[in-house]
Amino acid sequence: MFLTDRELFYRHLAIPAEVPDAIEIVKAEGIYVYDDMGNRYVDLVSGVSVSNVGHLHPEVVDAVKNQITKYMHLMVYGKYIQSPQVQLAGLMAENMPEKLNSVYFVNSGSEAIEGALKLAKRITGRTEMISFKNAYHGHTHGAMSMLGNEEMKYAFYPLLPDIRFLNFNNFDDLAQITKKTACVLIEPIQAEAGILIPDKNYIKAVRERCDEVGAILIFDEVQMGFGRTGKLFAFEHFDVVPDIICLAKAMGGGMPIGAFVSSQKNMKLLTHNPELGHITTFGGHPVSCAAALASLKVILRENLAESAQIKGRMFAKALEDHPLVKDIRQIGLMLAVELVDESVTEKVIHGLYKERLIIDRFLFHSTSFRIAPPLTITEEEVKMIYSQIIKVLNNILTDRKRKI
Repeated sequence: MFLTDRELFYRHLAIPAEVPDAIEIVKAEGIYVYDDMGNRYVDLVSGVSVSNVGHLHPEVVDAVKNQITKYMHLMVYGKYIQSPQVQLAGLMAENMPEKLNSVYFVNSGSEAIEGALKLAKRITGRTEMISFKNAYHGHTHGAMSMLGNEEMKYAFYPLLPDIRFLNFNNFDDLAQITKKTACVLIEPIQAEAGILIPDKNYIKAVRERCDEVGAILIFDEVQMGFGRTGKLFAFEHFDVVPDIICLAKAMGGGMPIGAFVSSQKNMKLLTHNPELGHITTFGGHPVSCAAALASLKVILRENLAESAQIKGRMFAKALEDHPLVKDIRQIGLMLAVELVDESVTEKVIHGLYKERLIIDRFLFHSTSFRIAPPLTITEEEVKMIYSQIIKVLNNILTDRKRKI
């Protein structure tokens, strides 16, 4: 019996949530994706901040094709010298502070978090770990343990012990970081909480408190790294350098890869007592590394981080005064558009879908939707898109006035 891709999707593909109206994608290029009916959609989510250089960037595609003709997987990570890995590590280190000079490649953001937590315990010999309410760090057991929302976790208890959750951007809570604390894991900008941008002095205070008590400061930049915020890395906004940074998503230019980065001194602790302190078979896959290297070169050469702030501000200015918009939180090309209530948000999402604009909510902020297109979006495309968003908002506003 012949089954269509749609039938196979619903019968045999395990998925994390129900998707009754799934779009069947046949092509993606630049800021657009195309369905099996020939419809073109604007991707304002970027695969959740993955496609920073756009879909199917020609330089990334060429790098993948070129590497495939040489070799793919050879041996578990770290056994051979492989040019895509070492060239990528070198370029990343060149664009980071000196204390972040050693890159451990993994497969995903969650695995980057897992590696960072283990490294922090290894460095300090401590067990207590601190995270923040409404933080999102992934869904593997360790990463989920640090997730700041109990509703998403309770079905999987018990998780890791000895974890404490603080209120984000609350200076008083920092006293709970003590000499028992192995690490503080923080998103310098909370993503799934609805793009919460902290006081600059708060991030500095976190750094200072960690230094006072000897705790390791870990930044989760899985969603914010590689130009999304208007800087290559979000920590650059705060004049603070973490002890470990976790990266993934946009890193691979569309290919799966992640990394945790620290000093060479710290990373060497994973090589003994015990040996193989962290190990991964497919981490730093040469094809993914080749794609990531090409993507990083594009981001740097085309100044995509710098232009992200200009384009993000264009969206914010166009939408911030609309009567249905309660607030806009914007940094670079990452925006949370908060609407007056959840029912309006639902209508806006439905209306934008009809206009073939792909948007998404945040996990922990139901009245907001995100705008996070590829950084390669042009200013002309920005204007076209915010005009469509305003049209949808105006239609909903007119309907509300009629019912009053």
